[in-house]
This record gives sequence, C-alpha cells and structure tokens, in this order.
Amino acid sequence: MTPLERLGLTVMHRLDPETAHGLALTALRAGVAHSPGLVTSDRLRTTLAGLPLPNPVGLAAGFDKNATALQGLSRAGFGFVEVGAATPRPQPGNPRPRLFRLTEDRAAINRFGFNNDGMEAIGTRLTTRPRDLILGLNLGANKDSDDRAGDFARVLAHCGANVDFATVNVSSPNTEKLRDLQGKAALAALLAGVMQARDTLATPIPVFLKIAPDLDDSELADVAEVALSSGVAGIIATNTTLSRAGLASRHATEAGGLSGAPLFDRSTRVLARLSQLTDGALPLIGVGGIGSAEQAYEKIRAGASTVQLYTALVYSGLSLVEDIAKGLDTLLARDGFDSVAQAVGSGRGAWL
Repeated sequence: MTPLERLGLTVMHRLDPETAHGLALTALRAGVAHSPGLVTSDRLRTTLAGLPLPNPVGLAAGFDKNATALQGLSRAGFGFVEVGAATPRPQPGNPRPRLFRLTEDRAAINRFGFNNDGMEAIGTRLTTRPRDLILGLNLGANKDSDDRAGDFARVLAHCGANVDFATVNVSSPNTEKLRDLQGKAALAALLAGVMQARDTLATPIPVFLKIAPDLDDSELADVAEVALSSGVAGIIATNTTLSRAGLASRHATEAGGLSGAPLFDRSTRVLARLSQLTDGALPLIGVGGIGSAEQAYEKIRAGASTVQLYTALVYSGLSLVEDIAKGLDTLLARDGFDSVAQAVGSGRGAWL
C-alpha cells in the first residue's frame, strides 16, 4: 500500500461506507487512483473462455455497478473487469444504510438490492468503453419483475454487443427469492433463455454463471449438471454468504451478504468441489476472501482458472491488484509452473 493510499483509506474509513465507495469511484474517474497500467508477463498471460487476459486477477461485480469508472479501472492493473449488476429498469435498491464495514473481520456486509441506473443508461456508457480492457457485465433482475428469468436475457440482448462476457447472477441474497433460480429446473430454463439471447448477438460472447457459497453438495451437483448442459462458458464461485460464523464485528448481525476474509475457506471449498464435478470441462473463476497473492494462488490451485476480488480493496487499497498479480508470478515461478493454466487444480485435494 502506498503512503497516499494509506492516508486516503484512513480518511474514507471515517466516512459512511457507501459515501466512501462513491469517493473511490470519483478518484478513478479523476485519474488520481493507483494506476500501474498493464501488469503482465509470459507466466501471467492466460485465457478465460477464449478471452486473452494479461493476468488472471479480475475485479468482481458490484464495485462499479453503473460502469462509470471504466477508464480508471482499465489502468488499475486488473486482467479483466466485471461491472453491474444491471437490470432492465433502473431501481434504487434497498434503503440506506445498506453497506457495513466489519473492520475486525476484514469483511463487509451489503444489502444493496441491485441498485443501478438500468440497462439503457449503463448500455450507453458501455459504447464508449476502453477497447483494451476485457470487460464483462453482471446481469440482474428487477425486484418487482413478473419475469425475472426473462430480465437476464433482456439485459444481455441490450448490452451484449459492447461487452466481452456476461454473468448470470442468480446468487445475490438481497433480492427476495432470487436464489430460488439456482434450483435445477428453474436454472435450466433461465439459462436456456439467456443463451438464446446470446445467440442473437452479432458476435456471441461467453456467458458465466455466478453461484452462492451456501449450496449443499447435492445442489452443487445440480448446478454443475445444468451448467455443463446449458452452454455456459464457466462458473463464478462464489457470491456473498448468509453465514455469520466466527465474526467479531458489532455489525455481524446486519442482514445481507457477507464478503471478505471470512468467506475464503467456504468459497474455496465450493470451488474445489465444482472443479471435481466439472472435471476441467468448464473454467472456474474463484471469488471470495482473496486479500493476498498467496490466497489468489490457493484459489487457482483449488481449481480456478482466474480469480476476482473486491472487498479486500476496502482495506488494502487499489495497489493490492498489482501486488497480487506480481506475487502470483513469483509463486508460480517458485513452484516450477510456466503458466497459470499449469497450476489450475494442482492443490484441489486439500479442499475436498
């Protein structure tokens, strides 16, 4: 962490978390955030569902919900960036306060409820996106929709021409009954509609499925079966958790999804199990609790082709991205791997 970042984080942690989040986006737009530019090497370069990445470290959805800071994010060292979630119509989300720092746990709880500007406004911003950035869009459903499954397809049809991949997000805990769409029959029907919309694009793009960390083994088996048969390009494991095990913060009882350090073990076990169930047939994106190069490497060894992070930036600043990417290069070299791909799944057994 740079001295300037340390000062900035000290100031922002004295503010309401959502206000501080807004200031972070403002800093990115103004070009005053940490900006190392391209972070890559022969060892770090990899592919994800055919997409060429300079490194395997991505930004998870939720940080830039409305695609307002794309230029700054393109210079922040990420190998790829995911924005959103976007819904067909704008919606305000849940009442504030809806974001809580759990400093003692290096975690956060949010219950945003898919607050966003809607697919038309977001889609317009995506038309001017940086072309040297691998960019994805997280697809969501309106809270009051009569056809939530159809919402995902509508957003993809509207915005898909201006992104490199899309993610079906049925795993947010903050929209009532949304996680019900992870059931086998509902998920198969939803994905069929999304893939149909994808196939109408002039250039079809990879579609990923983002799942919750709170699925049991039989539910994970169902997700794997549907994913393998649906044509999706990969699985993002995982979203936030409803578990509150082992937390120390006074905010531990707040409703919403928990992210950050406490999620690492739970999400990595899910990742490893999915890697076993899919047996290399689909790339997996490991998310949940990553705060160091060592943890990113552990996700890769558990079965992830790439990783994403978000909450750790609240505590370590944007320079963490560069630190993790360069640290991964060192760890891969230490263990004799010439590429990220060679390391994928090499330590999976420890998590099963």
